[in-house]
Amino acid sequence: QVQLVESGGGLVQPGSSLRLSCVASGSRSISTIKIMAWYQQSPGEEQRYPVATITPDGSTIVGGSLKGRFTISRDDAKNTIYLQMNNVKPEDTAVYYCKADDRDYGREYWGRGTQVTVWS
Repeated sequence: QVQLVESGGGLVQPGSSLRLSCVASGSRSISTIKIMAWYQQSPGEEQRYPVATITPDGSTIVGGSLKGRFTISRDDAKNTIYLQMNNVKPEDTAVYYCKADDRDYGREYWGRGTQVTVWS
């Protein structure tokens, strides 16, 4: 089992920077999990959309429209992944969720999310 806890969200103005954190705990280290990811769920949307992913070897993918503004990283010693959000825009307003894609064991885990609101 893996428990994920996100933090770092808040109310910010456009152009600001924000760093979200996702701390993993439980029986598995994030270094052994196939894919760690950030998802966003915008207001009024039922679906969560992938924002960025990172693998144990450090390979990252950031959604096309977010490239250059968002960066995903990891600290295995802290069992934590991060989402650095720069130059945020009102359309970035969403709940951001951390996901552990433990596909080798046929499981996935989600955190409860952290709210990011960008207002002007």
